[in-house]
Amino acid sequence: MIRYALRCDRGHDFESWFQSSSAYDSQVKRKLVTCPICGSAKVDKAIMAPRIVGKTGRGRATPPSEAAAATTPEATPSGPTSLLMAQERELRAKLKELRDHIVKNADNVGDRFANEARAMHYGDKEHRPIYGEASPEEAKSLIDEGIEVSPLPTLPEDRN
Repeated sequence: MIRYALRCDRGHDFESWFQSSSAYDSQVKRKLVTCPICGSAKVDKAIMAPRIVGKTGRGRATPPSEAAAATTPEATPSGPTSLLMAQERELRAKLKELRDHIVKNADNVGDRFANEARAMHYGDKEHRPIYGEASPEEAKSLIDEGIEVSPLPTLPEDRN
């Protein structure tokens, strides 16, 4: 997975995760990447500084936005941080809604996901909404064959 800092043609900055740089390119070309603020599909990669963690700091590093919020006086409840927090909460709620919709309306095929998706793609089985588990190699193989797959959104509260 790769995270890109993105910017729409109206100047809104946001981030998104992609399976690979080619997945990003493909989704942008098909106008699937849109600004969460204004909905514009005219999106480009923004300049992004890598986060480097030394040997002693391995593990869970504090994200730069949290570190800035902890030390920046202007990051008050009415400042820029609260807007980002509100947008993050809204995005998480939408991701949870999307995931819940998929789980409710699709068949969980478990570790047979790659085989089921392939069988439907090649017409051996009737098309139906499915979800399940696939290794990164299996997912890449499906994508290489032209079979569209996407990971289910995982939210921080899912990891507890």
